[in-house]
Amino acid sequence: MGLDAFIPSLWAQQLLVPLYKSLVYGSVVNRDYEGEIRNYGDSVRINEIGDINVSDYTKYGTLTWQELTSAQKTLFIDQAKSFSFAIDDIDETQSKPKVMAHAMERAAYAIADTIDQHIASKYSEAGITLTATTLTTSNVLSWIASMGEELNKANVPTAGRFLIVPPGAVTKMLLTVSGGVSTDAVPKETSPGQIANGFVGNIYGFNVLMSNNVAESSTGVYQPLALVRQSISFAGQLSKMEAVNRENTFDQGMKGLYLYGCKVMRPYALATCALTIG
Repeated sequence: MGLDAFIPSLWAQQLLVPLYKSLVYGSVVNRDYEGEIRNYGDSVRINEIGDINVSDYTKYGTLTWQELTSAQKTLFIDQAKSFSFAIDDIDETQSKPKVMAHAMERAAYAIADTIDQHIASKYSEAGITLTATTLTTSNVLSWIASMGEELNKANVPTAGRFLIVPPGAVTKMLLTVSGGVSTDAVPKETSPGQIANGFVGNIYGFNVLMSNNVAESSTGVYQPLALVRQSISFAGQLSKMEAVNRENTFDQGMKGLYLYGCKVMRPYALATCALTIG
């Protein structure tokens, strides 16, 4: 089998599909600003309009005109991850497409796992930090309600809220005597056509997602995130995908480069808590 069977554009799609499906954190962030990303060090400029003033008005009164101000935030593409692997020619020719498809799936999972861990680490930039809690079946519901209350105080929209927790927290939810999480038999879609990996159920206005990538501030101390999609922006791009014949070997290789970056856009809409599973 020659390199013509390793069409980069074909395998790029094979890589991206499982990549997006494997994302937990990546499925609940804003991806509107991705645009054209070609190189490491690129940036995405995001303009925002300042607050609008509201004034008293009296009949025949004079209006006070406000000049709009804008603020610009920059999302830097500061993460570059690569993969490279080879399939030896001694393998059966007929099996190579299957091997390649499986390899692409594993590469996509590895990239998605890395991206999720990077987004999870943004808990350190959360504008809301609740008091450290040891989670039990008796306090899990009040803890979730408290997370929601803090978002309410910050005027965070009630629609489209997400809560990402470690597996131990899900167990407490399911075992609580108050009924736990109302789960759905149908996989959750966070946006049209995009299935939310790790979806557990809905409770107190949150779409609850479970992830093994919930960051730990120290061993056994988790940092779950409560957020809306506008809290964090992410931009990523499969920059290069190349098939190569390696020298001094009889094989075909595939290498790829994925570039990405993420930024906490609205810290006031991002909540965390040092959580220990009781």
